[in-house]
Amino acid sequence: MPTINHLYAIAIGSNRPHGRHGRPTGVVEAAIARLDRDFGLFDASPIVLNAAHGGAGRDFANAVAIVESDLDPLELLAQLKAVEGEFGRRRGRRWGARVLDLDIVLWSGGKFRQRGLTIPHRALATRSFVLQPLAAIAPGWRVEGGLSVRHLAHRLARRARRG
Repeated sequence: MPTINHLYAIAIGSNRPHGRHGRPTGVVEAAIARLDRDFGLFDASPIVLNAAHGGAGRDFANAVAIVESDLDPLELLAQLKAVEGEFGRRRGRRWGARVLDLDIVLWSGGKFRQRGLTIPHRALATRSFVLQPLAAIAPGWRVEGGLSVRHLAHRLARRARRG
């Protein structure tokens, strides 16, 4: 049986320094390198700095990487959680500071929903810190109701300006 490779869009975020990788931007760079080594980096966005949401307290460095893998979404999620742990992430407050956060936001297989994972990510359309970097590398990727990432990013930016 032939292996099926999928493309996954992985949102990357950090708002705590790491002993080896330094400031959050260094953590995000190291995470991109790790995704390249473990999977197969198809593309990565520029790193953007964003204000913290909720009770996270510290500003975030964010990026999106597109990786290729033959893993199914739950297998990939388990590997991403292991990488977070290796970077020192500990489970705690939902919006707390974190060394590394890796989320599957899209995949080439379309919609996916099982306990613990929903793709497209439920909050994708409301997160400019994910949509902006994703639009830089995959503007035409179709998401909700056939809308493109570019369209969702534009719609969210327009809503924020009216805000």
